[in-house]
Amino acid sequence: MQFLLALAIGSTLSILPAQQSAPQSPDSSHPPDNTRVNRADRQAGAPTADQAKNDRSDRELMQKIRKDVVSDKSLSTYAHNVKIIADHGKVTLRGPVRSEDERKSIEAKAVAAAGDGNVTNQLTIKGDSGASNTHQ
Repeated sequence: MQFLLALAIGSTLSILPAQQSAPQSPDSSHPPDNTRVNRADRQAGAPTADQAKNDRSDRELMQKIRKDVVSDKSLSTYAHNVKIIADHGKVTLRGPVRSEDERKSIEAKAVAAAGDGNVTNQLTIKGDSGASNTHQ
């Protein structure tokens, strides 16, 4: 019975059309990715998400901030995907956002969760070459 089911699924898959590539952006000289933005994560000493501590309190802090950011539907997809890194109660925010208002909104959410003086805001506004601000 299982053989027949596997054969039927295999036969069905073989007649489906091949998956088409993702649509190209209107300006094909600039593919729709954030490779240039991610270069900032390659800087020596720059905090990255994989360096976040596995302490329960840091995980809970990151989860709280992430939940607050994602539940705010006024924020862009960029803002929903910023990096939130906690290390012994200190939070670093990294990545691009669409506007200064988004930058301030995310910082405020992080400060509300981690406390004043515990948030380093390295968020950049998309299009900026690296504007950052530290809130301490």
